This record gives sequence, structure tokens and C-alpha cells, in this order.
Amino acid sequence: MKLVIFLGVIAVILFYFITLYNALVNLKHAVARSWANIDVLLKQRHDELPKLVEVCKQYAQFEQQTLSRVMEARSAVAQYAQSRNMEGLGHEEDKLRGLIGQVLAVAEAYPELKADQQFSHLSERISQLEDHIADRRELYNDAVNLNNVRIEQFPDVLIARLFNFPTARALQFSAAEKRDVDLRQLFQRD
Repeated sequence: MKLVIFLGVIAVILFYFITLYNALVNLKHAVARSWANIDVLLKQRHDELPKLVEVCKQYAQFEQQTLSRVMEARSAVAQYAQSRNMEGLGHEEDKLRGLIGQVLAVAEAYPELKADQQFSHLSERISQLEDHIADRRELYNDAVNLNNVRIEQFPDVLIARLFNFPTARALQFSAAEKRDVDLRQLFQRD
């Protein structure tokens, strides 16, 4: 009888630790899935930006310096996204988002460009992608937070350390991104 009770207790403890392990695996994959969703949107925006820049270049007087800075920031975002450097990605995302806003604001001074259907479509598409990226960043950061909290809580920490579950890095927002937008500044030229 004691052997049956002992084996029953061992089976319950084993089942409990298997459940904890599986929960940690699910959280790890939720973080990866959330990142993959952001990555898809970043790639879509990455593909749309050259089209927007090309449409803008058709208007000879449009500011080439601004367009060059957009393409440089686009490349930096792609590099940080590929290497999963969340700190650098957050910084470059802020920079790129500001430059996109600047391109759209500068376009206000060019009525022919504003009236261009391709420009309108691309700028609307990029704005939608920006909104989706912001939503996915929130979901990603939530998944990261859940993951990091669980691997620090007892008894999950025992399994996390035993099986080397890593902490994940959240996408941080810069102070500039958190403050109100100065529309007057966006409409000023370099």
C-alpha cells in the first residue's frame, strides 16, 4: 500500500513538473510567434518604402536628402530585425517612423505628388502597416512580459534554469515616441 501511495505521489509531482515545463514552452513559442508577426509587417513595410521613395523621386524638386535618410533608416531597421537586437531595433524604428512622417509632411508642399494615386495608395498602406506594427509590438511585449515573469516565479524558475529557458527582450519605446507629436515641426523642411 505504501508503495502505491509513494508511486502515486511521484506520478503527481512528475505530472506537475511536466505541466510547468509545457507551459514554459508555450510561452517561449508565444514570444517567437509574436516576433514573427512583427517581422512579417516589418518586411512588408520594408518592401513598400522603396516604392514610396521612387514615386517621390519622380518629382524633381522633392528633397533627396530626406529620401536618402529614409532608405538608410530602412536598412538599419532590417539589420536590427534580422539580428533580433531589440534595443537597436526600437531606436531605429523611432527614427524611421519620424522620417516617414517627415516625408508625408513634406509631400504636403507638393500638390502634384499629393494628388498622385500611387503616392496616396502607398502612404495609406505604410500608415496602416505602422498601426499594425504598433499593435503587434504591444502583443509582443505582453508575451515577453508573461514569459519573463513565469521563468522567474517559483517553482517555474527551477525548470527554467534546468532547461535553460532564456529571458526575452521587450521592444522599448523611446521618450520621443511617447511624447505628443509636434505637427508644426513635421511640416518644417530640413
